[in-house]
Amino acid sequence: MPDDAARAAEEESAFAHPAVEPDSTAAYGDHPDQVIDFYVPRGERVPGEAAPLVVVLHGGAWRAPYDRAHITPFADFLARRGFAVANVEYRRGTEGAAGGPVAGRWPDTFDDVAAALDALPALVREALPQADPRRTVVTGHSAGGHLALWAAARHVLPKDAPWRTDAPAALRGVVALAPIADFTVAEKLAVCGGAAGQLLGGEAKFAERLPYADPSLLLPTGIATTLVQGRADDVVPQAVAESYADAAAKSGEVVGLTLLEDVGHFPLIDPAADACAVVAEEIAQLAW
Repeated sequence: MPDDAARAAEEESAFAHPAVEPDSTAAYGDHPDQVIDFYVPRGERVPGEAAPLVVVLHGGAWRAPYDRAHITPFADFLARRGFAVANVEYRRGTEGAAGGPVAGRWPDTFDDVAAALDALPALVREALPQADPRRTVVTGHSAGGHLALWAAARHVLPKDAPWRTDAPAALRGVVALAPIADFTVAEKLAVCGGAAGQLLGGEAKFAERLPYADPSLLLPTGIATTLVQGRADDVVPQAVAESYADAAAKSGEVVGLTLLEDVGHFPLIDPAADACAVVAEEIAQLAW
């Protein structure tokens, strides 16, 4: 585990970058949070060659104060690496009765991620013609890592799930960054103050809704998946990612697990950190 000073330094570095304005924004619904920001690929590219599309789902424990702005430097970092980028916003929690922010909304958070992914091909054709949707990788950090894994598993949701699809998503793969990937383990470890339990509506609804939301129960997906995890992460500990990887193996699926020494939670999305370059390489390995 990092000491308090090291953790604070990592977090400060990740959030020190100014927000990066997108090249365009499109709505996938009527709510103000139902929007996607698009970043045109930059850097060295082969003239006339379409760029792989990276779909970014931000973290923040599904809580309202943490929107997509904090991950825009990461989106820009990927665009400067030659990727076309779609940074998805979605509805998050509301203020609780005691004044603290509640993690997520059921079913709105899931409604939005499903709707955004369904709308994306048409929106990309209009807003990001430089992108090749046939080479799409979904990535997400922390709570967004959960949503990335979930989005790739919609075809194995229970049959009565409103978000279920008939076939796997047309993805090259998923790169989940310190994901909240196993809700039961996350709750035992009180990850993000019990955020997974709040997302599902509290203790009374947890068991009932778990099969519809927990990526570790939605396996195998048949979609190439890599988890990137800092060994020194004490926000979403390594045990959560390892539990998901173990569940995948038991289902007959091999999931990559890249463990980074002396790396905590935030360097994975910090353009100034070496860990962020590792993340970009993991995405590239699936996309190209």
